[in-house]
Amino acid sequence: MVKYLIGVATVALIAPGVAAQTLPAQAAVTGSVDPVAADPTAAPADDQAGSSGDVVVLGFGQSRQVQTITAADLDRLTPGTSPLKAISKLPGVNFQASDPFGAYEWSTRISLRGFNQNQLGFTLDGVPLGDMSYGPTNGLHISRAIISENIASTSVAQGAGALGTASTSNLGGTIQFTSRAPSETAGIAASGTYGSNDTIRAFVRADSGDLGGGLKGYLSYAYLTTDKWKGFGSQRQHQANAKIVKDFGDRGSITGFFNFSDRRENDYQDLSLDIIKRRGFHNDNISNDYPLAILYAKQATNGAAAAAYAARNNGSLTGFTAPYARVAIGLPTGITLDDGYYDAAGLRRDYLGGITFDAKLTDSLSLTSTSYYHRNKGQGSWITPYTPTQLGAPNADGTPITNPAPLTFRTTEYSLDRAGTIAKLALATGANTLELTGWYESNTLHQARRLYGMTDTATPNRNALDFQSNPMATTWNGKYDTETLQYSVGDTLDIGQLTINGGWKGMRVRNQANVLAGTLARGRIKSQDWFLPQIGAVLHLGNQAEVFASYTENMRAFIAAATAPPFSISQVAFNAVANTVRPEKSKTAEGGVRYRTGGLQLSAVGYYIDFSDRLLTYSIGTAIQGIPPTLNNVGGVESYGAEVSAFYRLTPAFSALASYSYNHATYQQTVRDGSGNLLAEKGRYVVDTPQNMVKGELVYDDSRFFGRVGADYMSKRYFTYLNDQSVEGRVLVDASIGYRFPAEWGGFSIEGSVTNLTDKKYISTIGTNGFQASGDNQTLLAGAPRQWFVTLKKGF
Repeated sequence: MVKYLIGVATVALIAPGVAAQTLPAQAAVTGSVDPVAADPTAAPADDQAGSSGDVVVLGFGQSRQVQTITAADLDRLTPGTSPLKAISKLPGVNFQASDPFGAYEWSTRISLRGFNQNQLGFTLDGVPLGDMSYGPTNGLHISRAIISENIASTSVAQGAGALGTASTSNLGGTIQFTSRAPSETAGIAASGTYGSNDTIRAFVRADSGDLGGGLKGYLSYAYLTTDKWKGFGSQRQHQANAKIVKDFGDRGSITGFFNFSDRRENDYQDLSLDIIKRRGFHNDNISNDYPLAILYAKQATNGAAAAAYAARNNGSLTGFTAPYARVAIGLPTGITLDDGYYDAAGLRRDYLGGITFDAKLTDSLSLTSTSYYHRNKGQGSWITPYTPTQLGAPNADGTPITNPAPLTFRTTEYSLDRAGTIAKLALATGANTLELTGWYESNTLHQARRLYGMTDTATPNRNALDFQSNPMATTWNGKYDTETLQYSVGDTLDIGQLTINGGWKGMRVRNQANVLAGTLARGRIKSQDWFLPQIGAVLHLGNQAEVFASYTENMRAFIAAATAPPFSISQVAFNAVANTVRPEKSKTAEGGVRYRTGGLQLSAVGYYIDFSDRLLTYSIGTAIQGIPPTLNNVGGVESYGAEVSAFYRLTPAFSALASYSYNHATYQQTVRDGSGNLLAEKGRYVVDTPQNMVKGELVYDDSRFFGRVGADYMSKRYFTYLNDQSVEGRVLVDASIGYRFPAEWGGFSIEGSVTNLTDKKYISTIGTNGFQASGDNQTLLAGAPRQWFVTLKKGF
């Protein structure tokens, strides 16, 4: 169903348990860092950086594969572009979206080395974002958590994140976002963008500068509205960010932040290969023609429903051409009922705030603590022709409906409240640094599936971009509580040429489901492992080369939600597995070498991953037995691969970046359901995992003229577990060009950008409605065609 330029200026060094920071370039030589100089907003110190402010992405000084981009890189993309799209050029990163910004959440997917988004960890300034899934069950998406212009850096750990990362889902790596600090000087930054599909985006940020005594802050607002690139409907968002910092010098600082987002977007229609073959990539919902949607629903209604409809309409069957059955729908213009629904949408309203205390207790002892609160109200909508509105169902104003439509407005509704605290105690004694971290979070999710009445009128009585009221029926409704406790102990030993870090983390996640309506499972389940080790080392071979290696173990905790296992199954099935099913786990080993000389930087890494206790929901008995589907551990996945990156600065203004990734990820067990049907087969490739990815980028920036062109290739991807259905590989090209006017002209800059420059027709996201064993499936989204945008900026 529908709904669900790189330079050598700085590097990012992330010790276990330490949030990503942008560090001075001189740290790249030895791998050591002066804590006082570790300022995310510090200007580049290396002469080779020129005026571009570019950053190294190759992760020198790390014992793991960790790479970073900063605001200078994100600034080259169209304003409003997701930072996830910005990191898509890094090796091992598979990013997909069907819109040019990479911000349309139903389509946004990111995976690392074969691990999907639900198996990764995400944080913003250390605050957990959960697994950033479309249904907000344990966090929120980065596109709603912060305005993209307020991101200072994004760090990607392709294999394993830092020990103290606040995440219970990071089986396959972490992505850490760091927000910009308030400027020391007062000023206003603003930009305006216009482009394809009547896109309008505006951004403004006011920095207070230092108000005295180290007090400074900023307030910013962003607005986006754009029509869909096909079909009818719009996507719009309001965002506001505020941050205030009180700096106490050597004693530390206090930081407060508040972020708000209200995002509402009409959906694109999910496609299958069959739909694309019959109707093309531009097939979409028919949101502009409500009477036609009603007609299709009438024609698809079976005989009994048609008779009931006639009884309600004085015997009239106007609009019916035949009582078609759903298994053989013969609709006008050669479409089927699932080719295009009337409408679908996603609504998300988020409030995220918190306070961070960073205290220097002694010369060698420091304490950092962040407390946060997040509230979300969400709604996923689908106007379905499969359930007619009942006579007398309430309208939006509560009055009874006397002319019911053969449609209903179906929602999945969310109300999320979560609060937590993250603390880190660090003790530095000579060559040794010990870190202790702790994280506690309490999360309460209310989730419901409801149906709302629609009228058989010329115009719809409900708008998909509005939160609904007065339901006709509640299919299920539940309250889901999650309590998370995590700690870590990490130690880093720097003995000059060799740096060793290691430690372990432990976690306990308790889930409880209380069902208020419906037949989904209720009860309790726990994910617990108090010892998940991690160890790594970096050997510095002079100032030009280094060798690194690491080993990490991780676990993904169960999720408490009606739309995710283990509570998305029946009570009988849950009772059968509650005490035996195990959370997914991974063991990751990687090692590589980095080299630099002059303007050239090279990085190569190889890795091996053992993913065990993979979870899959399927029937354990034959159909005639009537045993409901259950959740099962079905073995594991073996992954191995390599990633190679190269950066070369040809001149102070001109640079090039290239990377190649190879990933071989296969299922290790053959799985059959209770009827003997093959669900997965040993040796088949993991779904949505391209084996080969090649990426390249050329950047020119001489402080006046600037431009970039980037190309991204990935090989074919399977969307069935048995690998009998796939989407072909593709190459996408983006480009931008701009000019900065002299300061005496007002300090403006103008930029033009084009996405999908070659206008490639391709399938972007796969798995929007999940994956199945074999056969075609309506679980694909088409990628956006060529789009253009023009932006005017000031104060950046």
